[in-house]
Amino acid sequence: MAFSDAVHDMREEVHDLMTIGHVDAARQAYVGLWASFVAVPFIFGVDKFAGFLGAHWDGYIAGWVSNILPGNAVMTLGVVEVLLAIAVALKPRLGGDLTAFYLVLAAFSVFTIGGGGMVVLGIMFLASAVCALAMARLSTTYHH
Repeated sequence: MAFSDAVHDMREEVHDLMTIGHVDAARQAYVGLWASFVAVPFIFGVDKFAGFLGAHWDGYIAGWVSNILPGNAVMTLGVVEVLLAIAVALKPRLGGDLTAFYLVLAAFSVFTIGGGGMVVLGIMFLASAVCALAMARLSTTYHH
């Protein structure tokens, strides 16, 4: 029954995404954030295995993070990102909070790498964490 309910809820989210102009503004904000926090972590997570984006993910992971993660850090983070996407898709309240936590940790990692570009990336991670928290809070009203 729980899986059936999750599929029904996701169907409603996708329907509202496809007909975004016909739902109220707050629901539009929630559905847009929800879709983003399902799609982006999933795409980035899968790319860590497939490499279709052409990114060199090792350069975005601080050495100390690679040392504490089991196995290949890039692959481990890829699995985490795919799981976060699934969590947001099925349980946006919990998934949004977990994604925000992950993004804060990612920001901390890139801040410790240093350099101007990494500082900017870290700030973007923190801004995205705030958006993930907003999506999680909106889900209490807009996710059935």
